[in-house]
Amino acid sequence: MSAHKKQGSSLNEKPGISQPEITSGTSIEQIQRFRRIQPSAQELVSGILSGNITALSRAITLIESTNPDHLAKANEIINSCLPHANQSVRIGITGVPGVGKSTFIEAFGKQLTGLGKKLAVLAVDPSSSFSHGSILGDKTRMEELVKDKNAFIRPSASGDTLGGVARKTRETIILCEAAGFDTILIETVGVGQSETAVHSMVDFFLLLKIAGAGDELQGIKRGIMEMADAIVINKADGDNIKKARLAKTEFNRALHLFPAKKSGWQPTVATCSAITHEGIPEVWQTILDYFEMAKTSLYFQEKRKEQNQFWMMETINEQLKNNFYNHPEIIAELDKNKKAVQNDEISPFAAASILLNLYKKGS
Repeated sequence: MSAHKKQGSSLNEKPGISQPEITSGTSIEQIQRFRRIQPSAQELVSGILSGNITALSRAITLIESTNPDHLAKANEIINSCLPHANQSVRIGITGVPGVGKSTFIEAFGKQLTGLGKKLAVLAVDPSSSFSHGSILGDKTRMEELVKDKNAFIRPSASGDTLGGVARKTRETIILCEAAGFDTILIETVGVGQSETAVHSMVDFFLLLKIAGAGDELQGIKRGIMEMADAIVINKADGDNIKKARLAKTEFNRALHLFPAKKSGWQPTVATCSAITHEGIPEVWQTILDYFEMAKTSLYFQEKRKEQNQFWMMETINEQLKNNFYNHPEIIAELDKNKKAVQNDEISPFAAASILLNLYKKGS
């Protein structure tokens, strides 16, 4: 190949290409300066109450921040939004990895927005225990729902919080409700202790299953099934329809062995296909039936009150923990005590007692 042809190849960079004239350095600088501007708490609150998604997103970022300087501002926003919250229904969705949670949520979400609902999806992505990074790919997997003007999808990294859900998710719910979203879906990381946290902040708990998965989760299946208000067997399409129907019968039998729920609701089992949308409208009807029963019996209101009390105690515990580890004297002494414990120079319990007494004296 000649040198001339190589030079004209699309695989080679052409020399002498300068910045196009339409690119304005001033405009770039203005955009960068705008992004650096931190709006006040009241400006963000005003934006949230008017349904501004940018303001909502920035406020959620403040809530998720580990920067102590952001805590006071986040609390001010939450307190201002609280009187405008509690007007939504909150639905938790869980299931093992591979059960099709994201695909189900997209199909279910499109069903809800088609009915005129304003939907917020809070999807928690697992963080690496090594790099602490997270892919945050839920928006990619929900490519139709993400374009829906009546839907807001917020992927968040689980971080080092057990199961990826705790105070930050709870407070994000409040902001979404204040922004006018009347239906909140919370997708959990997977099956485990995170389900307990989700269950304590939602009105309805939906467990997704697939047929033919075996009993790998036998050890924790009972606890999760006891929390579930409905079990939906996903991927009931194609050659899997028969297996899904058999699984439905088995789960129905299992549910009748569990103690009656405090709400008086009898959990249901259904099949659906997030691909063909078969069974998706019936899932929403089941949820509506539950809310009608729970609100008539006043269980809905009572559960919300119990959850508020629970999260007050959880917030106290978390704040005490944060205060302890951010205390200057604890920061100075913690590593020394860790090394002493590792070298068997002191017991873990004695080291903990020393640090706690040091914290008490300095508080």
